[in-house]
Amino acid sequence: MDLDLQNIQLPEGRKVYFASDFHLGAPDRKKSLQREKKVVRWLSSIERDAHAIFLMGDLFDFWFEYKHAVPKGGVRLQGKLAEMSDNGLPVFIFSGNHDMWMRNYFPEEFGIPVFHEPQEVKINNTSLFIGHGDGLGPGDFRYKILKKVFRNPLSNWLFGKVHPDLGIGIANAWSKTSRASNMEKDSRFLGDDEWLFSFCKEQEQQKHHDYYVFGHRHLPLNLEVSPGSRYINLGEWLSHFTYGIFDGKELTLNTYKDEA
Repeated sequence: MDLDLQNIQLPEGRKVYFASDFHLGAPDRKKSLQREKKVVRWLSSIERDAHAIFLMGDLFDFWFEYKHAVPKGGVRLQGKLAEMSDNGLPVFIFSGNHDMWMRNYFPEEFGIPVFHEPQEVKINNTSLFIGHGDGLGPGDFRYKILKKVFRNPLSNWLFGKVHPDLGIGIANAWSKTSRASNMEKDSRFLGDDEWLFSFCKEQEQQKHHDYYVFGHRHLPLNLEVSPGSRYINLGEWLSHFTYGIFDGKELTLNTYKDEA
C-alpha cells in the first residue's frame, strides 16, 4: 500500500509507529542478536494495529551497499521488514550517520523507501517534521564536514573498491570508537546545548509543525518547542527500548516491555 506522506489518513483504531537507533551489530554478535530478536518481537506486536512504521536511522551500527554484497547480519530484521511490506504494511526508513550508505537495496528488495534527508509528514491534520537528526542544528562542525566527505559519490566509489573484509573491519572499528566517545554525553540532558532542540526552535520560527521527531540523540525526550509544538526524541534500543506512537490525536513515547 502506497502512502502519500503529505496526506496520511489514519483510520479509527490504527496507529503510526516510530523507532530509531537499533545499532544492530554493536557491541558484539551475541548481544546484537539478542537485541535484533527483541526488535522483531516488537514489530510483530505492533503490526496488528499499525497503519505505517517509520524507522528513523542507525538500524545498523554499520551498513554499506557494495555492488554485489551487503554486510552480514540483521537477516531477522530484514526478513520481518520484507514480510510486513509484502503484506501491504507501509514501512519507511531513514538513513542515519551509521548507515548513511543505504542506496537501492531496501527499495528494490523489500519495496521500502529510504530517505536521506528530513521529511515533512502530515497525518490527518497533524504536521510532523521527521528525520534521523544527524548534522542538524548548531555546532558539531567536525561531523558535518565528515558527513559531506562520506556522502560524496567519489568517496562512496573509492570505498566500494576496498575488499568488504577490510572495509567493514575499518568501519566497525570507527563505529565503536564513535559510540564509546559519546556514551557519557548521550546519557544526560544538555539543556541549552541540546542542538536538536535548538534546531526545532529555529525551524518553528520559520514554519509551524505540531511535532518534530528525531533519533540520533539516544536520549528519549518529549519537550515543548512552542505552544502546540513538541520535540520528540525516540531514544535508542541499546538500553532504553523506546519508540513513538501516534494515535491520530497525540504522539507519545513508550517503552517496549518484552516478556521474552
